[in-house]
Amino acid sequence: MVKSVPPKGFVVWLTGLSGAGKSTLAEKLYAFYTGQGFQVEHLDGDKVRSIFPQTSFTKEDRDEHIKRMGFIASLLEKHGVIVIASFISPYSEARHVVRNMCEHFIEVFVSASLQECERRDPKGLYKKARSGQILYFTGLDDPYEAPVGAEITIATEQQSIEESYQQLLQQIEKWNSLFID
Repeated sequence: MVKSVPPKGFVVWLTGLSGAGKSTLAEKLYAFYTGQGFQVEHLDGDKVRSIFPQTSFTKEDRDEHIKRMGFIASLLEKHGVIVIASFISPYSEARHVVRNMCEHFIEVFVSASLQECERRDPKGLYKKARSGQILYFTGLDDPYEAPVGAEITIATEQQSIEESYQQLLQQIEKWNSLFID
C-alpha cells in the first residue's frame, strides 16, 4: 500500500475523453485520502454541471467552466485541501490557465481510445451524440486536445481499473515528494 503523506494541499486534475475512467479513478483517490484523514474535495464534471446547468458545451462555455473550476480548486488548495478534479477539459489552453492558478498541480491524462470509450459508454452519451441528440460532443464533433506534458498518463485501456489506480497512487506519491519544502 502506498504511504502517501501530502505535505499540503494540491490539485490532481484528471482529464480525458468521456468514458476513459476519470470519475472512477477520482472516486478511488477520494476514498483513499479521506480514509487517511486528509481534507479532500472531489470536483466532478457531471456533478458540478448540475449546479451550472446554463453552461453549454460550446468551446467558450467549456473554457469558462474549466477556469471557474480551476479557480475553486486553487482556493481549496491554498487552504490545505487535496483537490481531485475530474473533467474532460478538452482544450489545452484552459488546462494551462488552471495549472497557472494552482501552486501544486498534477495533470493526469486518463488515456483510452475513442473506440474504447464509445464501447464502454457508461452513460449512453456517445449513442446520443451519434444520433444528434447531443451537439459539440468531445471526440466526435468537437476536438479533444490530449495533454502533451501531463505529469502522469494512465492508460486505462491496457490495464484494469485497480492497476490504473495503483499506478496513479504511486505516481502522485512521487510528485508529492517534490512538493516538500
